Amino acid sequence: MVQQLPSETAAEIIYPESDGQPMADNTKQFRWIVTLEENLEILFASQNNVFVAGDLLWYPVEGNIKIRQAPDAMVVVGRHKGDRGSYLQWKEENISPQVVFEILSPGNTTKEMANKLLFYQRYGVEEYYIYNPDTLELTGLLRSGDNLEVIEEINNWVSPRLGVRFELTPDTLEIYRTDGQRFLTSVELDQLREQERQQKEAALQQLEEERQRYQDLLARLRERGINPEQL
Repeated sequence: MVQQLPSETAAEIIYPESDGQPMADNTKQFRWIVTLEENLEILFASQNNVFVAGDLLWYPVEGNIKIRQAPDAMVVVGRHKGDRGSYLQWKEENISPQVVFEILSPGNTTKEMANKLLFYQRYGVEEYYIYNPDTLELTGLLRSGDNLEVIEEINNWVSPRLGVRFELTPDTLEIYRTDGQRFLTSVELDQLREQERQQKEAALQQLEEERQRYQDLLARLRERGINPEQL
């Protein structure tokens, strides 16, 4: 008896890790994307079950490589940290990102943003924030049932999932953690570390000067025949 082998085998589906689109259209958009991603990483640094990513392709449906989005920043509560080439939801206990951010650039079209809203609404996003750094406009949407509804009062809004507060100023958007620390750019973070280093050095220098003055005082007392230990 001759056993015939199947002439075809199911081809493995490759989920591309790039959509061929640039991460950002300009320096302002890029700076905001990086600032968001880095500060969200810092915010959840101590929680191993929170995954944060920037410009990472998210595939919600197994077997379909056309259904995908790459949020400028996203937060997934309930998934472990670690590197990923893309976010394949069915391999992540089917947990969808709960919070996503988009930073607008002049190249974003109305149709593109409408499609993103429908995607995030359909695939389980709880909070969706859109910021336009050119017009200083922040739009927030919060899940209500099957829909993402616009947050009417977004200024000083506190994210239910992240706990961060959004404050619109005449010049920019500021985001604050629960401890009052503002989201900082990489340059601002480096400046803060340098300031803290200088303050530490100044404090150590002051302690050393006080120790030296104390030693000098002891020496003068001994020169006068006074034993400080007997005082």
